[in-house]
Amino acid sequence: MPMPADANIHGDVFGGWIMAQVDIAGAIPATRRAQGRVATVAVNAFTFKHPVFVGDLLSFYATITKTGRTSITVEVEVYAERKRLQIEVIKVTEATLTYVATDDERNSRPLPTVG
Repeated sequence: MPMPADANIHGDVFGGWIMAQVDIAGAIPATRRAQGRVATVAVNAFTFKHPVFVGDLLSFYATITKTGRTSITVEVEVYAERKRLQIEVIKVTEATLTYVATDDERNSRPLPTVG
């Protein structure tokens, strides 16, 4: 849930704050698939469909859509639950990010085989 410090004076949440949360959400399935450290290497697409307001309850849904030798592409959808007279849930953001598996020296490494 974004707080006042995450927004401008009008209560609109900063796009950069949303982007950071999307990156965290996307890294979770990527880290699991890589069985270790990953680094964000690309933001392939990022669309803000509706504004996010202070007090919105956000839900992030991340799905792996593609894997390469070292890379993992993840799609993230963000939904906001707004409490007005009736609860409204709308899709506010969608993004596609690519992560690369890295070793302890932060060099790329092959993904483990899925068994």
